[in-house]
Amino acid sequence: MAIISAFRSLRPSKELAPRVASLPYDVLNSAEARVVADKNPYSFLHITKAEIDLPEGTDIHSDKVYRKAADNLFIFQDNKILVRDEKPCYYIYELSMAGRKQTGLVCVSAVSDYENNIIKKHELTRPEKELDRINHMRITGAQTGNVFLAYKSNVTLSDLISNWKEANEPINDFVAEDGVGHRVWVIHEPQTIHEITKIFEKQIPFTYIADGHHRAASAAKVKNAMGKDATPESAYFLTTLFPHDELHIMDYNRLVRDLNGLDASGFIEKLNKNFRVEKIKAPYSPNRFHNFGMYLEGNWYKLEANEDSFPNDPIGILDVSILQNNILSPLLEIQDPRTDNRIDFVGGIRGLQELEKRVDSGQMRLAFSLYPVSMEQLFDIADSGQIMPPKSTWFEPKLRDGLFTHLIR
Repeated sequence: MAIISAFRSLRPSKELAPRVASLPYDVLNSAEARVVADKNPYSFLHITKAEIDLPEGTDIHSDKVYRKAADNLFIFQDNKILVRDEKPCYYIYELSMAGRKQTGLVCVSAVSDYENNIIKKHELTRPEKELDRINHMRITGAQTGNVFLAYKSNVTLSDLISNWKEANEPINDFVAEDGVGHRVWVIHEPQTIHEITKIFEKQIPFTYIADGHHRAASAAKVKNAMGKDATPESAYFLTTLFPHDELHIMDYNRLVRDLNGLDASGFIEKLNKNFRVEKIKAPYSPNRFHNFGMYLEGNWYKLEANEDSFPNDPIGILDVSILQNNILSPLLEIQDPRTDNRIDFVGGIRGLQELEKRVDSGQMRLAFSLYPVSMEQLFDIADSGQIMPPKSTWFEPKLRDGLFTHLIR
C-alpha cells in the first residue's frame, strides 16, 4: 500500500503566488525562461532555471548554475517571498482549464515506494537528465519540482477532499497568463491528516507516475547518496496525486524531417499495405484508436490501421507503437525515436496548426496526428512492468512550480 506523509511546505503568500508560480523547468528552454522571468524578480524560474541570472552562454549544467539556484532560494526565504509552514500539512491543488477541473493532493511520497514499485513507472529515464535534477536537489537542499502521480479513484478520499474544499476558503486562487486556474487549500487539522494517510495505507495499493520520472528517480538517488547524512525529509519526495478519472491525456504528435528518399506518391503507396488511406479536405484529429492524421505536401490524409497490422498486447496495441512499427521504422528508417534527429514531437496543446506550420515552412516534410493514450492503457503497461514508447503521453494542465517546495536539508 502507498505511503504518503504531510510535510512543511515552503510556499508563497496569497498576494505573491501568481507572480512566483512558473511552468515546470523542463517546459521552457533558457531563452524562453529569460523572457518569462524578465522584470519579475519573484518568478520561481530564478530557482529552477538559475542560468537566467548568469551571463548568456553559461553551461546550464555547471555547478555555478546550481549554486546560483541555492543562493536564490535562500534570498526568496530571507525576503519572505517563500515561507515555510510551521506544522506538517496536506494541500489540495485544483487546476482548471477549458471548463474542466482536476483536484490533486499535494504531499510527500516515500522513496521506498518508488524503489519497491509501489509507485509504478512507464518510462525509461536518461542519465544526463537525472544528473541535472540530482545536482539541483543536492546543492539547493530542496525538491522544487513536483512529481505528478495518479491513483485509481477512491470514493472515500474524493468525498473527504470535496468536503474540505466546501468548508474552507482557498489560500491561493488565481488564473495564470495561459488561462489555467490554480486554487490551493491547506489541510492542517490533525484528524483529517490522519484519515488521509490511513486511506492510502489501507485502500490505495499503488500510485502511478504520470509526469516526472526523472524527478522521482533523482530524489531516490539523492537520498541514497546522502548515506549517514540522510535526513528524515530526504526519505520522501514532493508529489501531487490525482484520481485517474479526473485526468486528461492529450495527443503527442510526430513530425518527420524527410521521406527517406521516397517521393510523396511512392510513400503513400507503401502505406496502403497496412492502412486504409483517405485524402480529406480539413485537418484531421483522430477521434478513436488506430486512426491517424497525416499532413504531407499541403494535404491532410486519414489513415486507419488494418486489424492484422499490429499485435494485441499492451505495448503493440498503442497507436504510438503502430506508427513506429508500421511507418517510422520500416519505411522511414527511424529506429530509435529517442535519439534520431529526423523526428520531433509536438504536444497536442499546440494544435494541428503547429504541425501544418512546421511542414509548410520546409522545416519538416510530414506530420502525424495521433489519438491520445488512455489512462487505462497507462495503468495496464505500468502494472505489467513494461515501458511505454518514448513521448507517448502529454498531460494538461501542467502543475506550476513554486507553489510548493519540499526542503530535504
